[in-house]
Amino acid sequence: MSESAPDQDDWADEEPDRDNPDRFGGEHEEAPDGRSLTLRSDGDRGQSLAEQAAMLYYRMTWRMPMHRLRLSGKLPLRLLAVPVDPVDGDRVQGTAVRAGHFLFRGLKKNLDNIDFSDLKLPPAFEDYVHRFQWLRDLDTAASRDQAVPVAEKLIEQWLDANGTKIRQPAWRPDNCGWRLLIWASHAPLLLSSNDLIYRSKVLNNIARTARHLDRTADKATSSLGRLVSWSGVVAGSLLIPDGRVRRIVGEAGLAKAMGEFFYADGGSVSRSPLNQMDAVVLLSMLKQVYLARNEDAPEFLEEALNKAVPPLTGLTHFDGSMGNWQGSGAISAEKVAQVVEASGVRARPLRQARDWGYQRVSSGRSVLTLDAAPPPIARMAVAGCASTLAFEFSNGDCRIITNCGGAGLVGATIPATLARGLRTTAAHSTLCIDDSNSTSILQDGKLGRGVNEVELFRRDVDNATRLEASHDGYARRFGLVHKRLLLLRSDGLELRGEDMLIPDGKKRRRKKDDVAFALRFHLGPDIECDRISDGKGVLLRLQDGNLWQFRSTSGAIELEDSVWIDGMGIPHEVMQMVISGSVGSGGGATGWLLKHMG
Repeated sequence: MSESAPDQDDWADEEPDRDNPDRFGGEHEEAPDGRSLTLRSDGDRGQSLAEQAAMLYYRMTWRMPMHRLRLSGKLPLRLLAVPVDPVDGDRVQGTAVRAGHFLFRGLKKNLDNIDFSDLKLPPAFEDYVHRFQWLRDLDTAASRDQAVPVAEKLIEQWLDANGTKIRQPAWRPDNCGWRLLIWASHAPLLLSSNDLIYRSKVLNNIARTARHLDRTADKATSSLGRLVSWSGVVAGSLLIPDGRVRRIVGEAGLAKAMGEFFYADGGSVSRSPLNQMDAVVLLSMLKQVYLARNEDAPEFLEEALNKAVPPLTGLTHFDGSMGNWQGSGAISAEKVAQVVEASGVRARPLRQARDWGYQRVSSGRSVLTLDAAPPPIARMAVAGCASTLAFEFSNGDCRIITNCGGAGLVGATIPATLARGLRTTAAHSTLCIDDSNSTSILQDGKLGRGVNEVELFRRDVDNATRLEASHDGYARRFGLVHKRLLLLRSDGLELRGEDMLIPDGKKRRRKKDDVAFALRFHLGPDIECDRISDGKGVLLRLQDGNLWQFRSTSGAIELEDSVWIDGMGIPHEVMQMVISGSVGSGGGATGWLLKHMG
């Protein structure tokens, strides 16, 4: 996989809130089945230098005596309730904590003489430690008697290092929000000690964390971070005495944060399944806090959960596992099911998430998902990918066509250099012109110039579902628009496609010479593939014994190495089918067929 990151202005592409067309300064035309839908977005450059400088100064104020004085206050004698954690931890990671080390995405950190003030770990690993997500893992993997001594020792070490010193990343608002919720949900591991001094230190830190969130929740740098931070404020108001005012302010802030994080259809503005799952887990935990106080959760929280689950399950395959989209790996069906169960929401997968940006077609035992929107805007992207018009296709328990995925799972098995490659257009099952990205990925990791407009047409025709979509990501550079037609038969056993490069029709600079293109179809794991003698077909033997055939109506098909990332961030060697060719300024088309043979 290779990429091109031309020297372009950093701007972003995201569909606006259909209930508020001016939310991102763009336009959104909503249409039912059988009509055209156009998604447009204006540019976004992420945080300006002035905004970054202001945020840096604000964080420096945390170290000043005035901020520390603001965190002082009445010491709570107890928590008012102990909510249930609605999701289980990871038994392998919990067992690792008992054995004397933190384990995260294949990386280990020995607990002997650990310095919680300077962990020297990758950012995601440090967040795992400071959020105390390992506490959930430990509680899942060990009995209460086994877990308490381990938890108390580590918590006391953490408090000695970070309890009174307000600094990054331990006191970053989103880490504080997660930590407060997890500490409350696993309070029996923290507060069962008879040591009154230790108990006071823990309770005092919970109160200080709530006061810190009161002043910093709205300063979190991401929409998910603000959602987490305000959830922490609300949880603090319900769990710590005298929280009436905090609750009023917290619920207002939470409602605002939900409006920033979720689109009207319930999908996240980052378009990341990982973020969407985090949000569902977060709100499910907060709901449990209300229940622990024998109160009903606010209507806006229930409504957000009800809307958030269908877009998430809309990206699952027939077996219930998650597709590889916007940095996510192939999250297992069991984990997805646990998140959905925690939410308490029972709803069908959303098949047309116009704001979230994904289309789903379910026919028989086959599921087709299509990325039919621009990438997330720069300031909202986590591991934003240039994946517009990529698709995934599965039958039964087997993924047949997939994307590489995993760009958001940096760890021992996915170094940062590989993660960057996994964000490119070439790492997705779609068309790539001149080995470049449909939306550029800049050297600083932000998304740059590229897809600004996606047009979509969907309808049911002659016992099949037809998806027709196009994007303008290559229009400025090559004067060509990529248009993709997908037709899935109602029994799910035949998928026809055509990829077209069409002259843009606007007065833009076009290359006089022909430009090369590559049409890539990354295969799922455990698929045996063999080229047919004419070079225009490939036989695919699936793990369940089924035989499928892929054929091209024009160019020859080459088989090349590829990689597929599972939900644990582990790469697997797979193959990809590549149809290569070149087109002039007049464009061209390539048809193909994927059919079940028995």
